[in-house]
Amino acid sequence: MADIRSIVILTGAGISAESGIDTFRDAGGLWEKHRIEDVATPEAFARNPALVQGFYDARRAALDSVEPNAAHKALARLEREWPDDEAHSLLIVTQNVDDLHERGGLQNVLHMHGELRSALCGACGVRTRWEGALSDAPPCTSCGAPALRPDVVWFGEMPYQMPRIYEALARADLFVSIGTSGAVYPAAGFVQEAAAYGARTLELNLERSEGSHWFDESRQGRAGALVPEWVEEVLGG
Repeated sequence: MADIRSIVILTGAGISAESGIDTFRDAGGLWEKHRIEDVATPEAFARNPALVQGFYDARRAALDSVEPNAAHKALARLEREWPDDEAHSLLIVTQNVDDLHERGGLQNVLHMHGELRSALCGACGVRTRWEGALSDAPPCTSCGAPALRPDVVWFGEMPYQMPRIYEALARADLFVSIGTSGAVYPAAGFVQEAAAYGARTLELNLERSEGSHWFDESRQGRAGALVPEWVEEVLGG
C-alpha cells in the first residue's frame, strides 16, 4: 500500500445495516414496504406530500435508536491517520442519508444523496440542519415559507457534488466500494471511471454485488469486520 497516495471510498447501505438501518433492496428492506414511486420521487411528493414527509420523518426519528459500528469508526481512524499533505488525498463519499459516519468520528464525508438531518426549502433553496418532523409544514428558517422537504436526492434528481467526485476519481490510485449494491447509477459506474484512469479497485461487501466483475478484488463479509481489517492494511503499510 506504500504506493497509494489518493483514495476514493464509496459507502452504501451495507455499511449501516449492521447498525440496524434498513437497506433498500435486500429482502425485508425499505422498498418491500414502500413503492419507490410513492416515497422517493418528486412526483410522489407533489402527489402526496403527507405520505412522503411521514416516511422520512420516521427514518429521521429512527436515527436516535442506532449507533455507528466498527466500519464507521475504522473509516474515521483512516481519516485521522491518513497523511495530511499535498501528495495525499482521501475522499469518502456515501450514498447513505444517515449520520452514522459523522457520529463515528468522520470529519469530512460527502453525502451524494443528501442527509436526513437536513431540510431543503422548495421556495428559496436554503438548506437547514433539521432534527424534528417536517410533516406539520414548519416554516423555513430563512424565508418563512412552509415549503420544507427532506434534503435527500430522489430518483430522477441529480446527486450532489458530482464534479468534485469525478475529479477525485480521475486522480485516485485506489477506489474502494463498501456495502453497495452496484445497481444504482451514477455511483455504480464509479468503479469503471476510476479504473479507466488507472486506479486499483476493491469491493468490500456482504456478498458479491451486481458490479463485482468490474473490481480488481472483491472481499465478502460483514463490513464491521472487513473494513477495520482493510484500514489496518492501509495504515500498516
